Amino acid sequence: MSRFDCLLAGGTVVRGDGTPPVAADLGVRDGLVAEIGDLAGAAASTVIDCAGGTLFPGFVDAHSHAEGSIFRDDVQLALLRQGVTSIVLGQDGVSLAPGDGRYGQTYFGALNGVHPSYQGYRVADLLAGYDGAVPVNVAYTVPLGTVRHEVLGHDPAAPDDAALRAMRRLVEQGLEDGAVGASSGLDYVPGRFAGAAELAAVLAPMRGTGAVYVTHLRGGYEERSGEGLDEAAGIALSAGVPLHVSHLHARQALIEEAIEGLERRGVDGSFDAYPYRRGFSLLAMPIVPEDWLTGAAAAVRSALAGPRGRARLVEEWFPRTLADTGGRFLQTRLAHVPSADHRDLEGRTIATAAAARRADPAALVHEVLVATELTATAIFAASRHTTAADYTGLLTHPWHLAGSDGIFVGGAPHPRAWGTFARLLAEHTGPGRAYTPDQAAEHLSGRAARRFGLAGRGTLAPGQAADIAVVDLGRVSDRATYDRPREPAAGIATVLVNGVVVLADGRLTGRRPGRSLRRRPP
Repeated sequence: MSRFDCLLAGGTVVRGDGTPPVAADLGVRDGLVAEIGDLAGAAASTVIDCAGGTLFPGFVDAHSHAEGSIFRDDVQLALLRQGVTSIVLGQDGVSLAPGDGRYGQTYFGALNGVHPSYQGYRVADLLAGYDGAVPVNVAYTVPLGTVRHEVLGHDPAAPDDAALRAMRRLVEQGLEDGAVGASSGLDYVPGRFAGAAELAAVLAPMRGTGAVYVTHLRGGYEERSGEGLDEAAGIALSAGVPLHVSHLHARQALIEEAIEGLERRGVDGSFDAYPYRRGFSLLAMPIVPEDWLTGAAAAVRSALAGPRGRARLVEEWFPRTLADTGGRFLQTRLAHVPSADHRDLEGRTIATAAAARRADPAALVHEVLVATELTATAIFAASRHTTAADYTGLLTHPWHLAGSDGIFVGGAPHPRAWGTFARLLAEHTGPGRAYTPDQAAEHLSGRAARRFGLAGRGTLAPGQAADIAVVDLGRVSDRATYDRPREPAAGIATVLVNGVVVLADGRLTGRRPGRSLRRRPP
């Protein structure tokens, strides 16, 4: 008679290998899937009745900003209630390691959260802090903006040979420490200073390793996505590495045409996308003059706070941004406003906040940026170029895999952090919809596991890691909205990570079996 640590009985198993779901029991032993089939009569330390439930391989969030936030119970619950068992950090070229973390914490703390304990320098130091400390698995990409800052600071000049060698060495060390790739954010500082040739040179240690180049495209997205994709493809081909594009959003026809061109060039590519039309970032990104964004934060704050800076933003750049967005910038919703005098504006649009304060909208935006030292974040109005159908179309593209771009900081964050995977199941999985259950497993788990080299994950089969989400496909739903963004999803009450039950009856169990997932050599 078989004996298991945990037996999930009476459910439907989606193996994620292209075969149809099957009614079966699933036995877990030593953190791994041991058997799938009719296991009636088997003994187990824990038996979970899964009648009416569908067992999926644990979902992989390919783009998360939870570096510091993941230690919070509410963030853990947000992920697990969506069935997310692994997250990929180090996104957009800015994070904590390599380095002492001060740069990443200062610049991206409003996105990544404040890490409660990081002390170190190497990627290995950061990854070690997640092992056994959180209930989900964590993978990491070496952030190339952080790498550049470690070597050159905010110097916009092209690196000399010695600087290139130093940056390559930091990437090489990150790979030695288990990083699954390297990321760039070509609209952020200092990543925006890096040209294509520099990036390809810095990525050289990744050639032949299977590690992937992940990038936030240069120049924004939407109608400029084709230009950004072209540059990213050139970098990846020159470096000889696979390409992954972060949070891609644009017209479906534009993306399909651009990717067809990339495939003709021989690009091994993928992208992540979330099922929401509104974006999220630092409030300063679309409104602060570009030449100011190239400076160190202290210098930008000083320039912005003065009378000339105020006049430039209020009289020149705010009107320009309004014109570029067709006035939609006034519908930007303030998400995180870390200022005692302005925190009450969180959740309000610029228009309603200005009305409440009886202030000029441009003057209020300037006031918020200065008061928060440029760390305020915002949810931006949907693009006038794309439709809901465009977004749905991207979700079925062969290059697509799921990523939330989840940010958990602030009083009124984007609901995508709490709802992306549940929404993909609720709105896009089932008869007549984008995904069959097996296709959902592929988009939400399998592709990301393969792309980032997360060995043993992405499918349910004997010998695979027992990362399992039990989903009630009739009840699953995202409940987070723009007005109530922190509502956990419904319909996923049981989740296992590395064979340990971390969510039971929809509640955290307090177990922390998560580990850092390190790319294995090919």
